Amino acid sequence: MDEIKSKLFYEQKNGYDLIDTAERVAVEDYCREYMEYLNISRTEREAVINAIDKAREYGFVEFRAGMELRPGMKVYYCNRGKALILAVIGKHSLADGAVIAGAHVDAPRIDLKQNPMYETDELCYFRTHYYGGIKKYQWVTIPLELHGVVVLKDGTVVDVCIGREPGEPRFVITDLLPHMAQEQAKKTMAEGITGEGLQILLGSVPYAGDGKDRVKLAVMSILNDMYGITEEDFLSAELTAVPAFDVCEVGLDRSLIGGYGHDDRVCAYAELKAIFDVKDPERTCICILADKEEIGSDGVTGMQSAAFDCFMEDLCASQGVELRRCYENSFCLSADVTAAFDPLYSDAYEKSNDAKVNYGMGICKFTGARGKSGTSDASAEVVAYLRRLFDKAGVVWQLTEMGKVDLGGGGTIAKYMANRNIDTIDAGVPVLSMHAPFEVVSKFDCYMTYKGVLAAYNDD
Repeated sequence: MDEIKSKLFYEQKNGYDLIDTAERVAVEDYCREYMEYLNISRTEREAVINAIDKAREYGFVEFRAGMELRPGMKVYYCNRGKALILAVIGKHSLADGAVIAGAHVDAPRIDLKQNPMYETDELCYFRTHYYGGIKKYQWVTIPLELHGVVVLKDGTVVDVCIGREPGEPRFVITDLLPHMAQEQAKKTMAEGITGEGLQILLGSVPYAGDGKDRVKLAVMSILNDMYGITEEDFLSAELTAVPAFDVCEVGLDRSLIGGYGHDDRVCAYAELKAIFDVKDPERTCICILADKEEIGSDGVTGMQSAAFDCFMEDLCASQGVELRRCYENSFCLSADVTAAFDPLYSDAYEKSNDAKVNYGMGICKFTGARGKSGTSDASAEVVAYLRRLFDKAGVVWQLTEMGKVDLGGGGTIAKYMANRNIDTIDAGVPVLSMHAPFEVVSKFDCYMTYKGVLAAYNDD
């Protein structure tokens, strides 16, 4: 009976039971580099800048429409400093399609309002507007950094970064002490901290002299000395508060990585590393680092933008290929994270179909919510293709959903790629505490996601 069971039943195994010592070393080496990238990539702009710097080291050059493209050439296109597309030109014509991996580099955060600064009761604050799906209570009483750009009226771009370096001041959103929070405690978790209540504390010392708003004036004077900006310049600024936590190893066995922005920079880095490592691919390999996924992929830097189509059309034009022919023969891994089963909250999961930590890259046939609303729902043929590809390449993987049918769900860029007539499926790293200021992933799953993207790029 045991022999028949082993032949007929599907049984998953912990990934560490499937790899040898050499691959364990590879896991650690890969994750060390990923942690370094994540630690310096606190915003989508920084993630893109750091990716370009790394890409240039690997021989990528900026793409210009009309340039001659030969097999093996490496090019990149930066979309407004907030999204990035890289390509390695393959031996085959683009009429045979491309192999695409698409992740996003934006993450939930706290943005400043356009008229953010005010003083009340001799304390100075920033008004904010949160970005993406967050649990608001998780963002109070934690140290915050300020990142972004201020664009002056004359078009000069001023980079702002406060709180990242040791010794620099940090910021905080305060909360009510438990001794006086009886009424607050009666509210739901969603009501206890409101969006308008996410106000960032900036300072408390007044400017010398008489009059009102002296603390605000003192704080504004500091910013003016540091960056040469005035309060009016906030009108054309993109400034955001992100958690001031360094990326670190988690657990006594150091098997996990904790940090801000795993969703989805953990998959973005897997794509980057894979396209850097691909050698003489048969088909053209495309790596997408998109913006705006957390708010629906709208806008000029989101995946619903025509920017990707314009880039691909230029590539196709260089080979005399119709874009639609390229798309219909292409394949896309929508490299986005998935929810990892958390035994502390098991009631929210469907254990037999949700991803487990250390069980490898999570393949999600469909996302959406409830009745598969808002998903592309990859075909059985696409899933079978990945099974063959990953097993051949030694990729440890697992099929996954996003929680119980009527409870869970989520969205990615997959449907926007599928709507272009490209076979697409979601695949990425399982995450604990997703969308929290401090998320947790498994080193093993990170490495297997890189290995899975590389296998797709290398397939003929």
